[in-house]
Amino acid sequence: MGYPFLVPFTAGLVLGVIHFAGLWVTLRRLPDLRRPFTVLIGSFLVRTALVLAGFFLVLSGGLGELAAALAGFIAIREILRRRLGGNPSRP
Repeated sequence: MGYPFLVPFTAGLVLGVIHFAGLWVTLRRLPDLRRPFTVLIGSFLVRTALVLAGFFLVLSGGLGELAAALAGFIAIREILRRRLGGNPSRP
C-alpha cells in the first residue's frame, strides 16, 4: 500500500466527527432538559469511551498509526471550529 497512514488518519477523522457531533447535539439540547448536568456528564462519558476505544484499536497498528489518527482527530476539530465559528480567545 502506498499510503500506510491513510486508514488511521481517516479513523481519526471519523472519531472526531463522532465526538464533536455528539458534543454539538448535547449542547444544543441542554436548555430544554430538566437535568442538564446528568445529560452532559453522560454524553461526555459515552463520547470519551467511544473515542478511547477507537484510538485503542488504532494503537494495535503502532504509535505511528496512533499519531496519524490523532492528527485526523485534531484536523476535524479545526475544520469544524472554522466552519461553525468559535473563537477560543473569547471569554
